[in-house]
Amino acid sequence: MDKCASVAHMKGTTEPYVVLEKSVGQSPLDVVKEYKLAKPELADTPIAYAGRLDPMASGKLLLLLGEECKNQEQYHALDKSYRFEVLLGTGSDTGDILGLLELKKTTLKNVDDLSQVAQQLTGSLNLPYPNFSAKTVGGKPLHVWTLENRLDEIEIPIARTQVYKLTLQNLRTESAKDIYQTATEKIETIPPVTEASKALGADFRRKEVRIAWQVWYENHRNQKLQIATFDCICSSGTYMRSLAEEIGRNLGCSALAYSIHRTEIGKYRKLPLGFGWWSKTY
Repeated sequence: MDKCASVAHMKGTTEPYVVLEKSVGQSPLDVVKEYKLAKPELADTPIAYAGRLDPMASGKLLLLLGEECKNQEQYHALDKSYRFEVLLGTGSDTGDILGLLELKKTTLKNVDDLSQVAQQLTGSLNLPYPNFSAKTVGGKPLHVWTLENRLDEIEIPIARTQVYKLTLQNLRTESAKDIYQTATEKIETIPPVTEASKALGADFRRKEVRIAWQVWYENHRNQKLQIATFDCICSSGTYMRSLAEEIGRNLGCSALAYSIHRTEIGKYRKLPLGFGWWSKTY
């Protein structure tokens, strides 16, 4: 089996898609390029991805091969599952570690607090799209409006999503030193962005983000901070960054997505009393 790839088969024939594992720091396009290098026979085959992942996110990425690219719209409504970590007491303008940080103090939370919030956020949710996202407003992605400092000219769109399950897995504390080291190492996994067409993003603003994390560390050097791990099954279009921030709002503190890993793609059927099952997975 190829590195990072698992191809589904049916009745002896290859399905018109492949499911790959995207690493932190990769873009979906990086994954496509890597796959084509590993499969030279597909060099001239069109490949499209169905459901992107943020640079700081990892996990399953569904790629459509050849003629199946024409059916991309059929894959847009697939449900997803994630395991994601929420750093409590710290926020950012991106909703994850790749942003300019907000320094705010918070009181310690307990398992009961977090379990209650998870229950409150299960069901239909209206979550604002992250300012740094590809959601288009007026023909332009939100992240471009943000970088141009023109958010006051538009209304931030709302994603109407469904959280089928949101379960707290654990709550732990980590030293500021370990958090700083983990975050900054992840930030450096992204290859340098030098294309003139992406100059507005200034290489993900990494120069400023590095400084923000240095300032954060100086302000938290001798502290331990809380990180909560959740499992989530949700409808398409649910941003874990937005959900992490919503968890913080319900707890009365700032929060960001410390890590995001997509574990499942498919069609989820919800049953009463919190039960459910995947009728199809990719």
